Parts: sequence; structure tokens; C-alpha cells
Amino acid sequence: MFPSPAQPLYAFRENCFLICSSGESITRSRRVDFRARCNCRYVNRFIMSSKTVLFSVMIFILNSARGQKSSQNALMECPSLDKGDSYTQSEFLSRLAHECRYDRLLLPTYQTGEVVYVHASAYVYFIQPAEAHDLNFKLHFLLQLRWTDARLAYTLYSPERTKIIGESDLRQRIWVPHLYMSNEQSSSLMGTDSKDVLISIAPDGEVLFSRRMQAVLYCWMNLQKFPFDDQKCSMNLESWKYNASILRLMWEKDNPVRLSSELHLTEYSLLDFWTNESVVRGDIVNMRLGAGNYSALKFTFKLGREVGYYLMDYFIPSMMIVAMSWVTFWLQADASAPRITLGTSTMLSFITLASSQAKTLPKVSYIKASEIWFLGCIGFIFSALVEFAFVNTIWRRKKVVSLKKVNSKYILKSTLTPRLARKELQKELRESSPQLSKSRSCSSLQQETSSDPAGPGYNNYLTVHSFPSALNLPTITTQSYDDLIASGGRQPRNNGSEGSDEPPQHHTWTQMTPQEIATWIDKRSRLLFPLLFIFFNIVYWTFVYCL
Repeated sequence: MFPSPAQPLYAFRENCFLICSSGESITRSRRVDFRARCNCRYVNRFIMSSKTVLFSVMIFILNSARGQKSSQNALMECPSLDKGDSYTQSEFLSRLAHECRYDRLLLPTYQTGEVVYVHASAYVYFIQPAEAHDLNFKLHFLLQLRWTDARLAYTLYSPERTKIIGESDLRQRIWVPHLYMSNEQSSSLMGTDSKDVLISIAPDGEVLFSRRMQAVLYCWMNLQKFPFDDQKCSMNLESWKYNASILRLMWEKDNPVRLSSELHLTEYSLLDFWTNESVVRGDIVNMRLGAGNYSALKFTFKLGREVGYYLMDYFIPSMMIVAMSWVTFWLQADASAPRITLGTSTMLSFITLASSQAKTLPKVSYIKASEIWFLGCIGFIFSALVEFAFVNTIWRRKKVVSLKKVNSKYILKSTLTPRLARKELQKELRESSPQLSKSRSCSSLQQETSSDPAGPGYNNYLTVHSFPSALNLPTITTQSYDDLIASGGRQPRNNGSEGSDEPPQHHTWTQMTPQEIATWIDKRSRLLFPLLFIFFNIVYWTFVYCL
């Protein structure tokens, strides 16, 4: 039966629902038509939203029912720990660490909120300091961590069982603290087929976690006293996830770090080592997971560099090169070719030796002890070259030098500043010979001409006839300055000096040729340079070992 016109009719047309009343003709089928009055309204969105809400409610109800059923099944399927001694280690461990009673993502003290104390110890197999320019070292060691997890205590369930021992598979079932090395450059677990990880669980729940590792760690070195330096390198262990209020790292009280009896170092010697505990400040700015103080452990060892290699390869050869540069002092001053060849070859040899040694060092801004040695040695070699240039210049001079005394003061003055030395010599002659000054003041009265047939030697004398001969005054004669200086300052005796009250003054002057001066300087250099180099060594080795 078709509905009456008074009842609302629903028909689907053009993908929407129409609510119709009498007065419109709605075709329900091909054969049946009836008239009804229709008012149409779109309700598609409302119907679809209702369906979505209904579907979500049904899914929630089904999931709730499934979760309750799973929980009931899990409680029903949680394995029992009774008669634990009858199970194998794997079976007992699977029951003990079952997810129904153990969550490996939670701390051992998550229920009580107490701090988890993790005790650490290390056994060092091998230490290999790298080259100085790398600023790192390689360390092979066994790291042991010990903590207590009460959830793993099984004394009541398996009293006859001693320890549960496992490797990587056991590591995946229990909670293990996450530690990292803050000064690590690279690290890896050691092992062949499987990684060297060992875990043992005691009946009271004490867990001992051991892993054998190799790590390359940064070591910031102070090379100011290289190669006589001592370096302090350390391994820093810090907590990654939990701050100090949750997890605290501590070294074992007895022998926290032990060294292998077969530990040997090549370039260094192990002087000392120690451990300490600290707290590191962490915050978001420093890229920590969270703010707070993080517990940290540090193992520091002091290394002393062995200088035997550097003595044989650098210092002793450099001493020999410096001494070789002194051979030029035994060669004649005008032997330019051999002295220049020897000086430049020693200079280049030492620079090559020093550059090969400096390649192993980092480029730092401060001066190292090896560089002070380099500057000192290069200074002595360069000074030997300068000494050759000095004596060669003197050798080629032609004027004879008059010296008041044969010592370093007057020789150096006459060679370095010959004009100034000559003026000072003339001044000293005037001050020490008053009669010479008087004769020069009277020299304008009468002077013999240079054309005297007696010879040129008479040109150097002045005769005074200013006074009457009745006074019987002596004739005062003097030599010229150039001849006086050349003759060593010896003045002729005054005529009639027998009645003079003043005794005659005697001055000793020495003449040296430029060749004699050059040879004298070379002889003094043969002694002076070695003595200065010995003094430099005393100061240098005192600095590197005592300061």
C-alpha cells in the first residue's frame, strides 16, 4: 500500500533527501504515480556527520572491550616464578623480566622516587697518544657499571640460583643507564662476531654491566715547553638522559681505575693518574635534553714526553751544525769562497732539520721551547757569517792602525769607527803632551820649507827663533800629527832639557795592520763563540727543566 497523502513521503532524487507532503507528484516507480505536496530540504551533511559520529563510537566501544579482554588475558598469562630453580636460565629470565612485571624503560626506583646510584670502574688495556698536531689519544679499556634494580631480585623465587649471566640479548631486556663521553671523537664496542658486552644479575638484584671499548678522545695540549712538556689527558663520562637529582654517578671506592701490567708507551711515560667526580651544569642553550645538573666522572692521567728521540734527532745534530759553523774562524779572512760556502751550508742544513721537526706540531700562536732553541742556534750561525763579513772588510783595508792598548775596546773602536777613534787619539795626545801643544802654538813663527835639500824628513820639524840667542833657550821641535800617530806617540827630546824640572813623558803606542786585526778577531771568536753557546745551553736547559 502506498502511504496516504497526509503522511510525509521520502524519496531520493539528485543525491539529496526530500521531505514531501501532499500536493506533489512523486514517482516511486515506473508504474505508480501519486500526487503530493512537497517541501524539499537538503540534509546530506547532517546525515553524513551523524554516520561518522556513530562509527567512531562503535570503534571506541570495540577497542575498550578488546583492551579489557587483553588485560584479562595478560593477567591470566603472566608466568609464575614459583619453583624458579626448576627452570633454565633463559626460561627463568624470560619470566623474571616479563612485560607483565618489568618495564625496561622505567628507572629501578620509579615507584619510590629515590636517586639511582651507579658505581663505575675501569680497566685500561692500552693508551696510545697520537701525534701532537692531532691533539687526541686512543684508549682501550673495560668499563664496568654497577647498580641495584630491586625488580630483578630473585632470592625468594630461586634461592639456589647464583647469578644470571648474559650478553647483548640480556642487555635488551633490562634497564641500563645511558652514559656518554663528552670529549669523545669516535668510539666503538670491541669484539669479533658479537660485541664484547657482559651483564650479570645477582640474587639481590645487583646488576654488573661490563663492556670493552676503544675510543679516540680529544686532549688539549699545552706545548709551550715542547718537547720537555707534560700533558694531562682525561676521559669524561656524563649522564645523557637523567640529571643529578635522578641518577648519580660514582667511582668505586677501591681501585676505581686499574692499569694493565703490560701497558707500555713509546713516546710518553705515565707519570700519574687519578679520578674525580663532578656535576656539570646543563641547560637548553647547551643542547641538553633538559635543564639541571648532570652527574659526571673524570679519569685523568699525566703523561711525560720522552726526550730521547728529540735529543738524538734534533738537539745533538743542531749542536753539531752550530759547531761546524765555527770552522770558518780557522780559515784566513780573505778566503771568501770556503767561508761563505761553509756558513750558508750550515744555515740551510739547520733550517731543514728544524722544519722537518716542526711538521709534527700544531700551528699555535705562542712560542714553544723548541722554537727558542731554533732562534738561539740560528743566531749563532748567522753571527758567524756576520763575523766573516766583518773581518773580511777589515782585511781589505790598507791603513795601519795605531792603538793605545791592544785590547777589544780600542781594536773595535778603530775598526768600527776609525774616524772617531782617530779624533779621540789626537785629543788624548794633546792632553798628555803639553809641550806638543806649545810647539804647535809657536809654529807660525818660522817653519822650514819643504824644499830643503836635507831631505823630506826635515819637513816634519819646526824651529823657534823668536827670542834672542843670549837667553840660550832650547830649540823645541815636534813631529806632525800623522807621523806622531804612526810612530806610536814617541816625541823627540827637547834640546837643552838637562836643566828642565819636568821628567820626560813616555807613551807606548802600538801599530797593527788590518790583517793583524782581522786575525786577532778570528782568534778571539774561536774562544768567544763556544763560551757564549755553552752559556746559552746552561740558561736553556735550566729553563726547560727547572722552571
